[in-house]
Amino acid sequence: MSFPLLTATAALPAVGAIATAAVPAARRSAAKWLALLVSLATLALAVTVLVRFDPDGDRYQLTESRAWIAEFGVRYELGVDGIGVALIGLTALLIPFIILAGWHDADPLETKSSRWRPTQGFFALILAVEAMVIISFEATDVFLFYIFFEAMLIPMYFLIGGFGDRAHAGSDENASAQRSYAAVKFLLYNLVGGLIMLAAVIGLYVVAGNFSLQEIAEARANGTLDMATSTERWLFLGFFFAFAVKAPLWPLHTWLPNAMGESTAPVAVLITAVVDKVGTFAMLRFCLGLFPEASKWATPVILVLALISIIYGALLAVGQRDIKRLVAYASISHFGFIVLGIFAMTSQGQSGATLYMVNHGLSTAALMLVAGFLISRRGSRLIADYGGVQKVAPVLAGTFLIGGLATLSLPGLAPFVSEFLVLVGAFARYPVVGIIATLGIVLAALYTLVLYQRTMTGPVKPEVSAMPDLRVRELVVVAPLIALLIGLGVYPKPLTELVNPAVEHTMSDVQQKDPEPEVEAAK
Repeated sequence: MSFPLLTATAALPAVGAIATAAVPAARRSAAKWLALLVSLATLALAVTVLVRFDPDGDRYQLTESRAWIAEFGVRYELGVDGIGVALIGLTALLIPFIILAGWHDADPLETKSSRWRPTQGFFALILAVEAMVIISFEATDVFLFYIFFEAMLIPMYFLIGGFGDRAHAGSDENASAQRSYAAVKFLLYNLVGGLIMLAAVIGLYVVAGNFSLQEIAEARANGTLDMATSTERWLFLGFFFAFAVKAPLWPLHTWLPNAMGESTAPVAVLITAVVDKVGTFAMLRFCLGLFPEASKWATPVILVLALISIIYGALLAVGQRDIKRLVAYASISHFGFIVLGIFAMTSQGQSGATLYMVNHGLSTAALMLVAGFLISRRGSRLIADYGGVQKVAPVLAGTFLIGGLATLSLPGLAPFVSEFLVLVGAFARYPVVGIIATLGIVLAALYTLVLYQRTMTGPVKPEVSAMPDLRVRELVVVAPLIALLIGLGVYPKPLTELVNPAVEHTMSDVQQKDPEPEVEAAK
C-alpha cells in the first residue's frame, strides 16, 4: 500500500494539537515551539502533495478509500483536485504565520496559580482547526466532509470566546460579554446551517444510496441515478444554505464582523482566510458537482445575493470606526466576488473565484496581522485613536499600505488577477451583473485609502509618538506574505495552471460552455 499522504497531511496537525495540549503547564514556551514545528512539518507535507499532483492527470489524485461505516455506505475517501491542492497549500502556509503572529496572545491569561494552560490550549486549538480544514478539502465522501465541516466549529468557538481581543475600551466584564456573544453567535449560525445540511445529506443518501462524490457523479453521468427535479432543488438548497453561512454570504453574514472584531488578529485571519474558504470551496465541489441542474436553476438568485454582498459589505466598510470590523466587512464584499465567480458559470469566473480564495487569504492575512501588530502597540481598535504612524513606524506603515493595496486589488498585486477574471467571467454571461459588481472596486479603494490616511498620515498623535516599528518576529510573519502578493500578482501562471483543469471538470459537471465572443468576423 502506498504512503497515505493526504491522511498524513491532516493527521499531523491533529496529533500535534494533542501533543501541544499535553505539554506541562510550566513549559508554555515549549508548547509554542512544538506547535510551530508541527505547522512547518505540515507545510512540508502540503508541498509534497503539490509536487506529486499532476494538473493534467486524473481529476482526483492521491486517492485513499477504506470502509468505515459499511451499514450506511460511509467510506473514508480522500482525493484532491487542483482547487483542493491550492487551498490545502494556502492553509498550511498561513498556519505558521498565524502561530508566530499570536506568539504572545495567550500570555496575559497565564497565572502562576492557575491549572488552566491557556498557552497550550491556544496553539493546540489552532492546530486542531488546521487538521479539520485540510481534511475538509480532501474528503470525497459527503458524510466524511460533513463531520469535519461541523467539528471545526468547536475549536473555533473556544478560540473566539476564550482567547478574544482585549483591546477594548471599557470594563473587562463588558469585553468578556462581547467575546462570549460573538462566539455564541458564530456557533449558532453555523450550527443551524449544519443541521439543515445534515437533513440534505440524509436525503442524498436516500436518493443515491451512498455518500461517494465520485460514484454519485458517475451515476448521474451514466443516467443510472434518477433524481427528481424538485428533490435535487431541495437538496441543493440544504447544502447551499450551510455553505452560504460559512462563506459568509448576505444575509447570513452577520456573525462575521462580531467574530473577527472580538478575536485576536491571528484568530481573525484563521476565520476569514482559512475556515471560511471551506464554504466557497464546497460550493464548487458539492453544490455544482452533486446538483448541476439545481445550481443552474438557483443561479439568478445567487448572483443577486452575491451583488448585494459586494456592495453592502463595501459600503459598511466605508463607514466603520473599528479597524478589525472594517476588514471583516471588506471580506464580506470579497466573498461576494468569489460567489459571483463560481455561479457566473464561466471558466474565467470559476478560475478567478478559485484564485480569489487563495489571494484573498494572503491579502487579508497581511492586512489583518499588521493591523493586529498596530493594535497591540496602541491598545485600541478605533481608527480615530491613530494618526501619523508612518512617521514613527515607517516599516509598519509600509506593510500596512501594501496589505491595503492588495485588498483593493491594485494591478501588480495578486488579488487583481483574480478579481479581473471574476469580472470578465461574469460580464461574458451576465453583462449587467458584471457592470454593477465593478462598483465594489471603487468602494474598496475608498475604504482602504481612507483607513490608511486616517491612521498612518497627518500629525503624530501623542499616544503613538513612541510606537516601536515592526520587530524581527513580526517581519518574519509579514515579509513572506507581501512577497507572495507581489510574486503572484506579477506571475500568476503556476496557480492558474494548477486550478484550470479542475475548473474545466466543474464546467463539465454543470454542462456549461463559455459564451462565444460577440465580435463580427473581419471582412
